[in-house]
Amino acid sequence: MADKKETLALYAGSFDPLTLGHLDVIKRASKLFPQLIVAVGVAREKNPLFPADERVELIRSCTSDLKNVKIETFTGLAVNFARSQQAVAMIRGIRSTTDYAYEVQMALMNRAMTPEIETIFIPTSPQFSHISSSLAKEIAIHGGDMTLLVPPLVAKKLAEKIKR
Repeated sequence: MADKKETLALYAGSFDPLTLGHLDVIKRASKLFPQLIVAVGVAREKNPLFPADERVELIRSCTSDLKNVKIETFTGLAVNFARSQQAVAMIRGIRSTTDYAYEVQMALMNRAMTPEIETIFIPTSPQFSHISSSLAKEIAIHGGDMTLLVPPLVAKKLAEKIKR
């Protein structure tokens, strides 16, 4: 394993938008590793509400107090990006048993492709286990209180996007 100073983990997702659950996992993972990359996926087949550069800036603003967290974008497989960054671990947030079933399958596939990278599951804190990016967007569309689901800056930007 790499020297503790060089140990890097990667937390990949679309983060469209960043939720309080994502932020919870980022904060907790940043305590476990000297370096954490939050990797924002750019998928050509998806039509995100926020372009990648906006997602990066929102996450950067919401994590500015976490000095060991870096935000990057990637295309393709997250595990390949993790390897290119010399990560020793991939962080996955788990909200439910449904998430767990899917994430175990993905972890086993990633392990087959890159056995040198471990997958670490971090269950979201209970108060965030019901939150998803899709739910946040749905609440925003119908004028609900987004501050229960996303950080205040994200709620503001989400409201602006929906009004357009």
